[in-house]
Amino acid sequence: MEQTAKVQIKGIGHALPSRVLNNQDLEQIVDTNEQWIIERTGILERRICEPGMATSDYCYLAAIKAMEQARVSAVDLDLIIVATSSPDMLFPSTACLVQERLEAWGAAAFDLEAGCTGFAYALSVAEKYLLSPDYHHILVVGSDMCSRFVDYTDRGTCILFGDGAGAVVLGRGMGDNGLIKTILGADGRGAKFLYMPAGGSALPPSHETVDKHMHSIQMNGTEIFKFATGIIMDVSVKLLASAGLSFSDIDLFVPHQANLRIIKTAIKRANIPLEKTMINIQKYGNMSAASIPVALAEAEMEGRLRAGDLVLMVAFGAGLTYAGALLRWGRD
Repeated sequence: MEQTAKVQIKGIGHALPSRVLNNQDLEQIVDTNEQWIIERTGILERRICEPGMATSDYCYLAAIKAMEQARVSAVDLDLIIVATSSPDMLFPSTACLVQERLEAWGAAAFDLEAGCTGFAYALSVAEKYLLSPDYHHILVVGSDMCSRFVDYTDRGTCILFGDGAGAVVLGRGMGDNGLIKTILGADGRGAKFLYMPAGGSALPPSHETVDKHMHSIQMNGTEIFKFATGIIMDVSVKLLASAGLSFSDIDLFVPHQANLRIIKTAIKRANIPLEKTMINIQKYGNMSAASIPVALAEAEMEGRLRAGDLVLMVAFGAGLTYAGALLRWGRD
């Protein structure tokens, strides 16, 4: 029987700002304290984009690492997808800016915006392209600089977010390892629970929108918590059932790093052991679209991923959007 090609992660890399904003620093900025932050989020510190740097800069740095591991050069790339909610500018796309930095002149390039779910969405989109014989190597980057868009007088949001980028190079392989199944979804009824009011065509920038802090992230934390804890379970069950697997088969669970309470609630419901769960939110906060690829990259660096391991990734974010991916780790 002819073996079916699978889409594999050929290389992975991440890039983080060197600036650290810890909870003690936030105590000097906003009405909060470290105990309050830890109890509600599990976050100890987060990385903050350096002055003069932008989303595309960290995308480029993460991409170089992923390409080196995959042993591909810029001329080998057929497509670049950047998942971000914090592009360098409204247009052109951040992906085009990354293409220029890499000098990947043969690659098409576009951005994908699905909030914190962006990387998982982009992974699924790239998989579909790679099922075509016209595409061989696709660079997928998840990157956000949320610190540029938080209101540091709002303790409900400014404590949550950090900056970073994670990248993967995807290609086809003939072994057993690779993507098994992806699921994408959205519920636009929840758009009002996590959004940025101004800066688009509905409310273009003006003195009024700036004065009213309308260019900052607005979030209903209670609603997001309810949505996240429910959807993580729903997506996980569907993914595993589609492959005839169960939670006990998982070697590593990589959830979106939004809030430690959300993660712990989810793994308790699914009966996934803490030691099988990748958690780095304490160091980086919520990095939005960068969350999952950075967690994956760190898991590999720490020796927590071996060839053949079953990995379950689940994300959720603004939209409201949600997605999941099931894969066997490893590359041919």
